[in-house]
Amino acid sequence: MSTRSSADGILVLTGSYTPDTGGDGAGLAALRLDAAAGHLAYERRLPPVPVSGASFLAAHPSLDVVYSTNETDPGTVSAVARQSDGALTPLGAPVGTGGANPCHLTVHPGGGWLLTANYGSDTAPGSVSVHRLDADGQVGELTDVAIHEGSGPVAGRQEGSHAHQVLVDPAGRFVLATDLGADAVFAYRLDTWSGTLKQTAVSLLRAGSGPRHLAFAPGGELVFSANELSSTVTCHRYDAETGMLAALSTVPATEAGDVINQPGGIVASPCGRFVWVSNRGADTVAAFLVTGTALEPIGEIPSGGTWPRGLTLAAGHLLVANQHSGTVAALRVLDGGHLQQAGPAASVPSVVCALVL
Repeated sequence: MSTRSSADGILVLTGSYTPDTGGDGAGLAALRLDAAAGHLAYERRLPPVPVSGASFLAAHPSLDVVYSTNETDPGTVSAVARQSDGALTPLGAPVGTGGANPCHLTVHPGGGWLLTANYGSDTAPGSVSVHRLDADGQVGELTDVAIHEGSGPVAGRQEGSHAHQVLVDPAGRFVLATDLGADAVFAYRLDTWSGTLKQTAVSLLRAGSGPRHLAFAPGGELVFSANELSSTVTCHRYDAETGMLAALSTVPATEAGDVINQPGGIVASPCGRFVWVSNRGADTVAAFLVTGTALEPIGEIPSGGTWPRGLTLAAGHLLVANQHSGTVAALRVLDGGHLQQAGPAASVPSVVCALVL
């Protein structure tokens, strides 16, 4: 799905927790970003779409279809299609993931498969599920569920595995899944004929780090992890031949020393020189300069709300979904990777992610 802009601005789709998943949001809601002013406002011509627990969104690479996790137990995923008049409509019914509390998903670059990370629950381990996508982008059969094993030392968070993100490496060779509970990144090969996953490697991170999300630098040689439980960011060397990560350097995610902090989203700049991380607790977005294999803190500003989660780059801005304040803020990206508050934040109750359409 290619980014579309018009005189009205850039269309941004947001996902939020709904009343049945502990939030106050509508599910999917559309905003417009005025890039010149850094201003976000509701797109009144596109009413909200009720999608339960829409905690992460992903676009199909070639069709006007968006996929959403439904963070419920048992878990499901939903698809919505963008019509020729711009309207968003459900594409089929929600489909079960074979796991609990799905929190992240991505479409395989070929467009034929949907990959979902199931966080799990007290009774269900973390896992990665695969669904077949038909020619129209509708979610079809569940073809595989890869169960994670592992645990960590942090009581209450790491008694078992908790898959938190699934993505395809830049070479399209491996499917990687972070696991917060197991302090690990699992590597898989996807059989694009059968839709099955074969585990090929496991990269173990520092005990108690709780890796949440990864962001690749351009070219794929380096990958950065936002570590939720240790409140750190790590630069790793990525081996594209094996799917293994090797930690090179680690820095604190925030310079605020008087709060309990949990990093949320992480984004690498298209040029590869900068990394940005959202900090839940400090309620900031921190900027880092990539110097060789080291990360150097270069600034940290308020996130435009409280409990910032998803980060999304859009037309020279970093969009921040602030869950507890129910606001989406646009932070202007300046030369040198620094950030600056732009226009006023838009109100989106229980928002957790944003996707540029």
